[in-house]
Amino acid sequence: MADDMGYGDVSSYNPDSKIPTPNIDKIASEGLMFTNAHTPSSLCSPSRYGLLTGRYCWRTRLKKGVLMEFYGDTPLIEQNRLTLASLLKSRGYETACIGKWHVGISWNTKDGRPSSYAEEGNIDFTKPIIGGPLERGFDYFYGTSGCSTSDPPYCFIENNKTISIPTELIPEAIDSLPGVITGLMAADWSQEDVDVRLTRKAIDFIDHHQAKQPDEPFFLYVALSSPHIPWLVPDFLKNKTKEGARGDLVALVDWSVGQITKTLVKHGLDENTLLIITSDNGPRKGLNGHQSSGDFRGYKAEIWEGGHRVPFIAKWPGQIKPNAKSDELISLTDMMASFADLTGATLPANTAEDSHNVLSTLLGKKDDENKMRPRVFHSGNGTFAITMGDWKLIQGTKGRGAGRKDINPDSLLLIGQLYNITNDPYEQNDLWDNYPGKKEELNKLLEEIKVKSHYRRDQQNAKQDD
Repeated sequence: MADDMGYGDVSSYNPDSKIPTPNIDKIASEGLMFTNAHTPSSLCSPSRYGLLTGRYCWRTRLKKGVLMEFYGDTPLIEQNRLTLASLLKSRGYETACIGKWHVGISWNTKDGRPSSYAEEGNIDFTKPIIGGPLERGFDYFYGTSGCSTSDPPYCFIENNKTISIPTELIPEAIDSLPGVITGLMAADWSQEDVDVRLTRKAIDFIDHHQAKQPDEPFFLYVALSSPHIPWLVPDFLKNKTKEGARGDLVALVDWSVGQITKTLVKHGLDENTLLIITSDNGPRKGLNGHQSSGDFRGYKAEIWEGGHRVPFIAKWPGQIKPNAKSDELISLTDMMASFADLTGATLPANTAEDSHNVLSTLLGKKDDENKMRPRVFHSGNGTFAITMGDWKLIQGTKGRGAGRKDINPDSLLLIGQLYNITNDPYEQNDLWDNYPGKKEELNKLLEEIKVKSHYRRDQQNAKQDD
């Protein structure tokens, strides 16, 4: 999973991309490219929550934006909630998370007060973190608590302990870059080498797993930091693209994909491993004329398609036909129900409430019912959109659904945008005033889903009753 990599960044999706992505393109030629894959949010924390739980993040305390309190965060994933990792662990998989976590942890403090009241100087980095990946279903974790290159603390965590204690402020030359937040850094920290180090740890995990238990399955979730700001590039990839530093970091994602796939080949795992490449949300605007969202309208944090329609490539030899494309609608929240089906697991009640089983779609098969399953999207400032069938409704605004301006609750059903997303995927023709019946239908459905936390299960039960 890349961080802020857009639909138009990958050259197999955008022939005019200014960024060569040969390793990702190779996987695309060997597998299935989805052209209608989405993240549940156009920002990172809520999308990661949705992937890991099969539940929309706006059902939690995080109603808009991302986790930003750093040391005051508490885990966003509830303690007893089933996750993708704990689901697969129950089916015999060794589970690992390598990279950016950003769904909340708690820290021990020097004076014993809860970390929600802690300042950075009061954090005891020698003590274990609380509520991290190891307590949410992962057997192994190596990564960072938030956005790896822009959120403090600037240090790596292995399992539940920081590796090098952060003791000095991040240098002014980096601190002054857009999006970087002042905080403590470990002495051995290098902004440019974060994803190189994460990639090596992912390779180490595969090597170690194969040496220890080669006949058992594993689930590896690699959450890279690229191409997220501040766009600091390792030397071996500088100036490798025509987009600039941001494009060079997309090339770094491609390099990481290449390194990990080589490792699968080395161990003879490439023929029986399901490999998925995607992103957590849409991109920032491309540079030097590069269309980072392709032809889609909008960018990261926005409710238009460019904010949440992302590359999604799946390769599984013998199960997924090579060199294939699918325009089937899928969302990252659908992975929970799909992988439960794949592994023969039964989802308990009160889990994966917003996850649809799209396993047949993942395997490249046509699912006539899938198009009529509603998917809800959420923007940076909390704007809702819903897609079902040929239609997409954006609620409460004529704008992009980002920035500091809040949506007026009184306007939710009175103002909005309506697109025939099949005929008009680039959202150029707002039909809000043309189809009052469709507008009313989708608004009503969206309001039902908001208040009915088990909408997917209720829908399935009604179908069984019929």
